[in-house]
Amino acid sequence: MNTYIYQNKDWPNFLWDPQAIISILSRVRNKQGILTGKMGALGFNLQSEAYLESLSQDVIKSSEIEGEILNTAQVRSSIARKLGINIGGLVDSDRNVDGIVEMMLDATQNWQSKLSADRLYAWHAALFPTGRSGMYKINVASWRDNSKGPMQVISGPMGNETIHFEAPEAKMIPNEMKAFMAWINKTPKTDAVLKAAIAHLWFLTIHPFEDGNGRIARAITDFLLCRSEQKAQRFYSISAQIKKQRKTYYEVLEYSQKGDLDITAWLLWFLDCMEKAIDASSEIVQKIMSKHKFWDNHKLVTFNDRQIKILEMLLSDFFGNLTTSKWAKLNKCSTDTALRDIQDLMDKNILTKSDSGGRSTNYELIK
Repeated sequence: MNTYIYQNKDWPNFLWDPQAIISILSRVRNKQGILTGKMGALGFNLQSEAYLESLSQDVIKSSEIEGEILNTAQVRSSIARKLGINIGGLVDSDRNVDGIVEMMLDATQNWQSKLSADRLYAWHAALFPTGRSGMYKINVASWRDNSKGPMQVISGPMGNETIHFEAPEAKMIPNEMKAFMAWINKTPKTDAVLKAAIAHLWFLTIHPFEDGNGRIARAITDFLLCRSEQKAQRFYSISAQIKKQRKTYYEVLEYSQKGDLDITAWLLWFLDCMEKAIDASSEIVQKIMSKHKFWDNHKLVTFNDRQIKILEMLLSDFFGNLTTSKWAKLNKCSTDTALRDIQDLMDKNILTKSDSGGRSTNYELIK
C-alpha cells in the first residue's frame, strides 16, 4: 500500500467528488462577485486602502503560520511605497520584509505572467536575502538536494519524533516541478478557484525547496486567485483565515497527502476557508471606513509627522500599549518631545489616558 499520495501510479491525476463541492464552490464564486461589486462602489482611494490592508494581512499572516512575526508598520510601509499608495506614517522596512513583500507583489500584480523555475527561484531568494533561514545556511534559489537527508515534516521530542510527511526524493523534483508548472500555465479546464486549491496541495506535496515552501505555496495560491478574478486587487486574505484555522490546515494537509488521489476533503476545507476569508473582508472594509471617518473628522486639525505616524499605527494594527517611551522609540525622539506630542493630541481631544493602569501611563484614541 502506498504511504503518500505521490507514490500512486496515477499521480498527479487528482480525483474529487463534484457533487460534494458544487454547492460551496458556487457560494464562493458568488461571494467573490458580490465583494468585487461592493468594493467598486467605494472609490479609488478607499479601494487602495482596502487592498493595502488585505495584502498586508496576506504577508503578515502567511509568515505567522510559519512562526515568523513581522512588524506590521514595516509591512504596510513597504507595500505602500512599492505600490505608490500615499499613506501617513511610513517607516523604514527591513530587507527580509521587503523581500516577502516583493514576492507577494510579483505573485499578485503579475498574475497574467507564466510561472517558471526562474520566477520561483526569485521568490525564494527574496524570502531568504541573507542565504540563511534563522541561523542556518540553506540552498537559496535552487531546488533542494539530498545533502541533509530526506525532506520530512516531523514533530515531537528528539528520539521520539512523529513523521507526518516525507516529500519526494530530491532527484524527482526537476520533473515534478516541470509537470506542475506546465499544468499551472496551460489554459484551465478546471475552475480557477479549484485550481488554486489543487496547486496549493500539489506544491506542498513536492516540497521543492529546503525552506519557505509554505509561504511560496500560499503565494502561488494568491497568484491563481487573482487569475480567478482576472484582477490584481483582492480584498480578502486567504492566509489570514488559514492562520485562524492553522491546526486543521495541517491536519487536512497530512490526511490528503496520504493514501489515494481523492482530494475531496482538501477541496472542501479550502473552499470553506476561502468563504470565511471573504466573509471576514467586512472587517477590513469597516477598518478602512473608520480610518477614513477619523481623518475626515479631523481634516482641519494640524498634525506633525510624528503624530501622523503614530495615529496611522493606532488606526491600523498597533501592538501593545501606547506609552511615552514607546512613542519616543518609534519616532526616534526624546521623551520630552514625545510627551509634548501626546499632550497636544490630548488637548485636541484625540488621545486620552487609558484606565488600564500599570506602571506606565498608557494612552488610547478617543472613539
